[in-house]
Amino acid sequence: MKPVYHVIGTMSGTSLDGLDVAFCRFEYADKKWSYNIIKATTYKYSKIWKTKLSKAANTDALEFSILHNDFGMFCGNLILKFIKENKFNPDFICSHGHTVFHQPKKKLTVQIGSGASIAAVTGITTVCDFRTTDVALGGQGAPLVPIGDKLLFAQYDICLNIGGFSNLSFTKNLKRIAFDVCPANIALNYLANKAEKEFDNDGNMASNGKICKPLLHKLDGLNYYKDNPPKSLGKEWLDNVFIPVLESFPDLTINDLLRTCTEHIARQIATQITQIDAKKVLVTGGGAFNTFLMNLVRSKCKSEIIIPEKDLVNYKEALIFALLGVLRIRGENNCLCDVTGAKHDNCGGTVYLSNSSK
Repeated sequence: MKPVYHVIGTMSGTSLDGLDVAFCRFEYADKKWSYNIIKATTYKYSKIWKTKLSKAANTDALEFSILHNDFGMFCGNLILKFIKENKFNPDFICSHGHTVFHQPKKKLTVQIGSGASIAAVTGITTVCDFRTTDVALGGQGAPLVPIGDKLLFAQYDICLNIGGFSNLSFTKNLKRIAFDVCPANIALNYLANKAEKEFDNDGNMASNGKICKPLLHKLDGLNYYKDNPPKSLGKEWLDNVFIPVLESFPDLTINDLLRTCTEHIARQIATQITQIDAKKVLVTGGGAFNTFLMNLVRSKCKSEIIIPEKDLVNYKEALIFALLGVLRIRGENNCLCDVTGAKHDNCGGTVYLSNSSK
């Protein structure tokens, strides 16, 4: 098998920031993987696409199928633009898609963004649909990033990602353990949007609010936090469980809601870090740029919190989905049953071969 791969990885997160596209180089030598993010960018979603994606779960079957294909075409054209502007020649494309449904107890997980459409637009072999095999095997289908944490970032005791949801992974007794900790940017952005802000920049709004102890108590007491891993969160849980708690305090200002929610996120993250007794914690995802949140986390645990270079903070998930695609093409396991609870480790992903006429 090839020792070197040049691959594009894409990621569309639940916080609707945009489509992350990363051109990555991977090399396998001496039984170890190394990587380089050669170039990466985020294509921000227009208001129209934000609306389409946020309302996708409430469309009928025909509309949903059309949206799945349209979003694939949309992603394919952005990827093609990225390739042409930078004169890249990727071996293949690895697309996570955009999660609309995630209900593993019902053996359901759906990411839209047709891989067939991406392959058709770009003329490049495309790997997508990484989660469904694991869910069919009884797993959560999430998180998938821990295999990349294990192969690329083993020098850290914990890999923490703070995106739409916060999640972490670590090794214990030679097993990789990972799970979603709590909602993060998806909840903070929801509150900021109510004040006609896209997000709470640096946590400035939260820092000017006051903690509502009754609300904090309710949030900290949610049943999810009592469950043992494997476990994962989806937008359905946010809409049906988390947001109703926030809205049960209608008299609070947006700043107070943000302050309390940020406190909750920091407490949940710090609690997990402390329980694991980690010395070095790698932090990536958009939440790493929330200065107020990160200062709260640091104040609540003794671990060294490491925020790496900007490209890794922003594009670690796109990087790792690129690696998952490489493993899929190689026919190697890219999903860990110790993490997801599936019957066994598995190799997930659907491959749409290039049909380029070149």
